[in-house]
Amino acid sequence: MNKQKIVIIGAGIVGASMAYHLAKRNQDVTIIERHPAAAREVTEKSFAWIHTTHRVAPEYWHLYDAALDEYHALQQELSELKIHWHGALTWGTTPLRDQPQVQKLNRKQLEALEPNLNEYPDEAMFVSEEGAVDPIGVTELLLSKAQEYGAKVQFDTNVTQLQQEDSRLVGVHTSKGFLESDVVVLAAGTSISELCNPLGFSLPVTSSPSILIRMKTTNKLIRTLISNAQFEARQLTDHTLLAAEDYIDESEQNGPEAVGKRAFDTLRHSLKDGNQLELESIKVGMRPMPGDGYPIVGFQDHIKGLYLVVMHSAITLAPLIAHLAASEIIDGKSRSELDPCRLSRF
Repeated sequence: MNKQKIVIIGAGIVGASMAYHLAKRNQDVTIIERHPAAAREVTEKSFAWIHTTHRVAPEYWHLYDAALDEYHALQQELSELKIHWHGALTWGTTPLRDQPQVQKLNRKQLEALEPNLNEYPDEAMFVSEEGAVDPIGVTELLLSKAQEYGAKVQFDTNVTQLQQEDSRLVGVHTSKGFLESDVVVLAAGTSISELCNPLGFSLPVTSSPSILIRMKTTNKLIRTLISNAQFEARQLTDHTLLAAEDYIDESEQNGPEAVGKRAFDTLRHSLKDGNQLELESIKVGMRPMPGDGYPIVGFQDHIKGLYLVVMHSAITLAPLIAHLAASEIIDGKSRSELDPCRLSRF
């Protein structure tokens, strides 16, 4: 197996997952990150639900089905990896995929499962296999394990240019110097398009904002992850509760601050002892959203040595897709599992 020089741009969950799987297989890996630490863009502001049963196009079912297995495999490899396998409870929202693991619970069962709600629906869907993670913790763990395998990380480093000779990338110019490469992996989230444009092609990726609200709580109020028409919330720890909301606009009545405060008020009224909640922060994360909502993964057809990896649902899919992508880069063979993710579909 050849040891390739691989430069990964971006140290969010996608870049860290790529670094881990590539370094583990003895590649010469360098990660470049413009922030002073990992997971400081959208990963940090992710609700971080490992959500595999929502409605997706059938050609992507196999990826979502395999994502849970990948997390369990990762947990076997990395004993420090903390995943909260508390299940997900949904009602009054977009229907889930018709999966055998989706259970229908009645009101009495819901009261036993989540005793701290003030109101209950007559029925809800429960997926006990789903879970959630601390997105920063997972990213930092994957990066530190990659470093144990020999990967190098350059924080506070800006990419100034991707160096192209003929139809091949040969390296990366950064604010700290030039790095030679056999392969450059673009895992830069919403910044991926501006890196591709000077190379003469564009990516159908836009920024899709979402809002993450963090609250302090004296004790644990939610046992599972709850998603309904009123709120989407979970406990990150016994004393921290997270809620996710859709971004509307920047107006006074519907800006992130207003949306976040409404979500906070909703949870205070929806939970028994909700008055113990204290609002800690409201942050907007800019999710990279491919044109059709599904991952873009693979070598660029016309520029050798350039590998693209950008996706929504990165918390759910990144470990699995990085595992498959690392295999393509190292073994030189396409993985059919990634066929629906190619840029050529646009």
